[in-house]
Amino acid sequence: MAPGPVLLLWALALLATVASQEYENRMESHIDRSVPWIHTFRQGFNFQCPHGEVLVALQSVFSEKEGSDRLWAFECQQTPTTLGHPTECWWDDTNRAGMEWSSTCGNNGLVAGVMSKYFEPVLDREWSFYCCRYSRRCPYSCWKSLEVPGQYREEGEFVIPGYGYFIRGAQTTFDGVLRDRQWKYIVCRMTDFDCEFENL
Repeated sequence: MAPGPVLLLWALALLATVASQEYENRMESHIDRSVPWIHTFRQGFNFQCPHGEVLVALQSVFSEKEGSDRLWAFECQQTPTTLGHPTECWWDDTNRAGMEWSSTCGNNGLVAGVMSKYFEPVLDREWSFYCCRYSRRCPYSCWKSLEVPGQYREEGEFVIPGYGYFIRGAQTTFDGVLRDRQWKYIVCRMTDFDCEFENL
């Protein structure tokens, strides 16, 4: 007896579902599940380093399937004792989703956290840095990193070049066609003594 049309349709639907799942699994297989991602796709997050620590490394991975969003992971490190303890901390300005953005912690602050909210209509995020000031220490020998990631939609990773270097902010561009960002991180050294300059 030949299989009925209902059975045939059910078998075709099952094959299409399996093929779709295999394709999605292949597309997402580049995501390292052992990395301690701090959020899921399309979810907002508020990451702060423990008191007295600052951001020293970050990693992200892109997924077009998940709303052209990125997963993010961050690492913190205790600041050198010569820097002292944070004297004040605050959330800096927030960018607008879909726009270029440049932000450096004011009052000679260092980046000690990141907050972000995903916006579905734009397929992008808003960002804000958590900044901490250390007495009246001043930045010097500042520079911007190369673009992270090197190409849109690639995995991105940035680590400060060594102990005694600090992230003070970032400049980011947004590609409206690829729906992704590239970042240049602003990295400085800090004086071991108080100085009179602010907002550098």
